[in-house]
Amino acid sequence: MIIEVDRLAKRFGEIEAVKEVSFGVEPGEIFGFLGPNGAGKTTTINMLCTLLRPSAGSALVNGFDVRHEQSEVRRSIGLVFQQTTLDEYLSAEQNLRFHAYAYAIPADVREQRMDELLAIVDLADRRTGSVRTYSGGMKRRLEIARGLLHHPKVLFLDEPTLGLDPQTRRLIWDYLLRLREQEGLTIFLTTHYMDEAEHCDRIAVIDHGLIVGLDRPAALKRAVGGDLVTLAAADNQAAVVEIEDRYGAEATIRDGTVSFQVAHGAEFLPEFVRSFSQPLASVTVRQPTLDDVFLHLTGREIRDSELDAQEQLVAGMARRFGRGPRG
Repeated sequence: MIIEVDRLAKRFGEIEAVKEVSFGVEPGEIFGFLGPNGAGKTTTINMLCTLLRPSAGSALVNGFDVRHEQSEVRRSIGLVFQQTTLDEYLSAEQNLRFHAYAYAIPADVREQRMDELLAIVDLADRRTGSVRTYSGGMKRRLEIARGLLHHPKVLFLDEPTLGLDPQTRRLIWDYLLRLREQEGLTIFLTTHYMDEAEHCDRIAVIDHGLIVGLDRPAALKRAVGGDLVTLAAADNQAAVVEIEDRYGAEATIRDGTVSFQVAHGAEFLPEFVRSFSQPLASVTVRQPTLDDVFLHLTGREIRDSELDAQEQLVAGMARRFGRGPRG
């Protein structure tokens, strides 16, 4: 394992932001933390990157202890934060050189490495331009290049496409997947975007500081159950009773529609429509998604909204201690 985490926890006063999580990450893996804002994603990354000291538990990154071998951990990792940390008054190559100086990268290696990475992220023709003229996607690509300049073993990405439009998000992932192949890189990312999580080899679903599920995306979706049938009937409550009596499936009403799960939904649907006694306004069938996984594991949908009151308290207390968890 290139990352080994055992009962890692972080408290801010009496608030538990991360509650004794345990997991491992294989070399070369894309490993994702999927969860809503305030779930403990960023706090966990900050502990693994030595930006926050754990309250309990242990973690090794590239074989180095995050408590006692912080310098070795930092040399082993690259980190791209949620918010940009580039100097926007410098050019792309000046930002990269500053990072190279910090990591004592020799000049001959530095220039070759800069050329390689700027080409990979399609910024070679803008390398001398001021970063303040860059789009959000260009800045994120430059930050990824900067995080890889010193040949890290693990690249940590905290919400790597947050705030970017869908097309730019897809382009960022094209670059990340290319880098993974060319660099033999392990990628650890946090996200609350379901489509982004699909790129991961494995996903840990985290909510309220706890890991509530961990597996490959396909396995997590299979664990939800069968295909999802959603319908709107003239009387939804009567429809629920009929579905449960006739098919033995648990049906729920949510947002004006009835949902239940069956095996082989595409084969089930035609006969169901013909024989169902309630008039149907609409009916659809689909395979489970990661949205369904999160709902299944937590009992609610993932939130893209602002932090709720307790999460705001966590963030406020974290800032008081010097660094705030953002996810």
